[in-house]
Amino acid sequence: MARVTVEDCVEIIPNRYELVLVAAQRARDIAAGAAITVERDNDKNPVVALREVAGQTIDLDVVREHIVSGVNRMADLNVEDELLLSLAGSGMDGSNATAAMIDEVVFDGAATLSAAEEEVGDDFMGEAGDDIDFTAGNDMLGEELPE
Repeated sequence: MARVTVEDCVEIIPNRYELVLVAAQRARDIAAGAAITVERDNDKNPVVALREVAGQTIDLDVVREHIVSGVNRMADLNVEDELLLSLAGSGMDGSNATAAMIDEVVFDGAATLSAAEEEVGDDFMGEAGDDIDFTAGNDMLGEELPE
């Protein structure tokens, strides 16, 4: 059955490579739950897809759009992405100015800590590998931990 279907499909889509791509995408669409437009007759999804192509019961342009969207791994860039790419190519050799410009774009300048947050953060700063004494009093709550 599939061989006759392929011969019928070549009349519709002369390029065999394109036929394989279209039929495979349509078979994936069917597996994902798309409604079939021909009787299944106990056939598997690739055969059903080829029968749909041969019978011209599906819109090939829609299937081709699915192929293109599946191959296109990079989504359309938005304004922030374009600005970040332009900053990356601006020639600032990894200086803090580049990071500051990227923070400004990504976080709209809202990423700075308030004075209270900086003060609290200083209490917890230490060197990597330093021991932490959990038995000491908790200065932030104004009370000591039980021993």
